[in-house]
Amino acid sequence: MRLIVNGAEHDLTPPSHETLLTTLRERLDLTGTKLVCGRGECGACTVLLDGASVYSCLTLTAACDDREITTIEGIGRDGDLHPVQAAFIEHDALQCGFCTPGQILAAIALLGDNPNPSEDDVRHGMSGNLCRCGTYPKIVRAVLAAAERIPPNG
Repeated sequence: MRLIVNGAEHDLTPPSHETLLTTLRERLDLTGTKLVCGRGECGACTVLLDGASVYSCLTLTAACDDREITTIEGIGRDGDLHPVQAAFIEHDALQCGFCTPGQILAAIALLGDNPNPSEDDVRHGMSGNLCRCGTYPKIVRAVLAAAERIPPNG
């Protein structure tokens, strides 16, 4: 099968039961995607699949043949941070950082669907991503700030 990850093509033959999380971490050495719960409850493993936010721990690699997968390693351009990454730093929206890759990718998907969200939209859109450190108010502020920086369809 062919995976397109962060714009690069990879020909792989994973077992039919292998999750996208395992493929990314163990076969492609993209360790920014985190394994925490393994049950789709925390969102730390969030990646973008054709631009939509998915839990890679619940997504079979076999379902991703010839589809665009974006991980945290693939969102910056030419050495620059993605606007959501920059906003997370500026608004101190992380503490331990373990959930941050999933939070950032969920925020990118949210802003792709709703480029001008309200606070409630952000809270609802990010509700599938848990933060053990409790930085939710800062995460909301960061996502709202990023929304002001990202051009529509950007």
